[in-house]
Amino acid sequence: MSDGRQSGAFGLERHGFRNLKTVNWNLSAPALYEEAVRRGEGHVAKNGPLVVLTGQHTGRSASDKFVVRDASTEKNVWWDNNKPMTPAHFDVLLADMLAFAEGRELFAKDLFGGADLTYRLPVRVITEYAWHSLFVHQLLIRPTADQLKDLTPDFTIIDLPNFEADPAKHGSLGKTIIAVNFAKKLVLIGGTSYAGEMKKSVFTILNYLLPPKRVMPMHCSANVGADGKAAIFFGLSGTGKTTLSADASRTLIGDDEHGWSEHGVFNFEGGCYAKVIRLSREAEPEIFSTTERFGTVLENVVMDPVTRELDLNDAKYAENTRAAYPIDYIPNASDTGRAGHPKNIIMLTADAFGVLPPIAKLTPSQAMYHFLSGFTAKVAGTEKGLGKEPQPTFSTCFGAPFMPRHPTEYGNLLRDLIAQHRADCWLVNTGWTGGQFGVGSRMPIKATRALLAAALDGSLANAEMRIDPHFRFRVPVAVPGVDSKILNPRDTWADKAAYDAQARKLVSMFRDNFRKFEAHVGRDVLEAAPQLAEAAE
Repeated sequence: MSDGRQSGAFGLERHGFRNLKTVNWNLSAPALYEEAVRRGEGHVAKNGPLVVLTGQHTGRSASDKFVVRDASTEKNVWWDNNKPMTPAHFDVLLADMLAFAEGRELFAKDLFGGADLTYRLPVRVITEYAWHSLFVHQLLIRPTADQLKDLTPDFTIIDLPNFEADPAKHGSLGKTIIAVNFAKKLVLIGGTSYAGEMKKSVFTILNYLLPPKRVMPMHCSANVGADGKAAIFFGLSGTGKTTLSADASRTLIGDDEHGWSEHGVFNFEGGCYAKVIRLSREAEPEIFSTTERFGTVLENVVMDPVTRELDLNDAKYAENTRAAYPIDYIPNASDTGRAGHPKNIIMLTADAFGVLPPIAKLTPSQAMYHFLSGFTAKVAGTEKGLGKEPQPTFSTCFGAPFMPRHPTEYGNLLRDLIAQHRADCWLVNTGWTGGQFGVGSRMPIKATRALLAAALDGSLANAEMRIDPHFRFRVPVAVPGVDSKILNPRDTWADKAAYDAQARKLVSMFRDNFRKFEAHVGRDVLEAAPQLAEAAE
């Protein structure tokens, strides 16, 4: 069955599939809706979105992800961060998944990862569920009808949620498995219905393939101003990456995954995957509007079975409720997914210790140091087991789970690109001021936006700066429209001795975390490390 086109390249038998009941090739979004509803996979909510449940897995299963360790990956993969799988285990897993698929109805989608025409990745995604096929249709880049005629997939993802892995046979930890084989250009996903695994598998592939081509893959959002100057925003969950890059005065390139090539910045995707728990029409009108549109896939969102109205405030199924939709559902989104070289690099952190300034200017070496550190802080009391103190989180490259290569490969490449294109780099703290969490208050969003605006329009780069005594980056002394007191964190604390103690504590955390990178970076990056103010003096 198909109301789309099968790629002229080859069919599923070339992937090893046999005796399939039906293959649904490159179906349109409306056709996939029909199939998902017919098969009982989801329900159509008021105003048109498709509501689905992902079952026991409501987020990524990072501990169940493996990379095949063979001659091609032995020296190229960062094994401290990636679980190895033997080629033999992978081959058995593939054979068992192909056998599991016999007699079943499958869905095949041919798509692209990457908006840069030189580096885009043709990928085929074969799914057991119609709604998974709709998800990747919305999230990746959709080929034109003419492109589809000659699209030959470079990588293939096989996604069978009802297949259960066997640790004894497949080397898995349990019934869930995500196995990446770079030599065979295959990703196998089983035992989970969480659709984000497919999206992040494409990101993992690009994170492996692009650095040797001197193209930087990045877990970041990006936008571009009317002057053509692009900005990229790195940041872990809770730092404001999506909110701060969604600026009505700038064009959104993308909200999550990008590359930086000799041509400039480009989106890896053709859609967005936004958290929608407690989303409000007033605070995030553009994203909220996507929850009222045909074509959007809503994961684990509560819906009234009679009225079909949504309750975005209800976390009955998961805190991690999500909306997947094409990027053109956002009014000011780029229609190409591409822009020139970034003029500004923003690294976002939510420092719950109350030590970091609201904005600081970084040298290329300092930028590499903070990129490799990937710091933010989880707030005490919001997660089970955190206790009373904020907990530091260091996720290298602001996306450690998706980095197959050693972090310094990405860090060195980013530093070189920053220097080559003379980009200004900024560390922006959206966390706490006037004390740590529980004592101080959250950084005013109005101040953050004013500081970002000054950075993006170029005026902040020429402002008078002081040198931070601990982190040694440059901090503006005064910015129009911003209370100068807030620019020096120590001044916002009533107890200056408490600030000094907290600063020493955070410096030690940074230095302890970075020890694993010290043997892999140059002296300039080592010298960019923070130190106790007494030592600096």
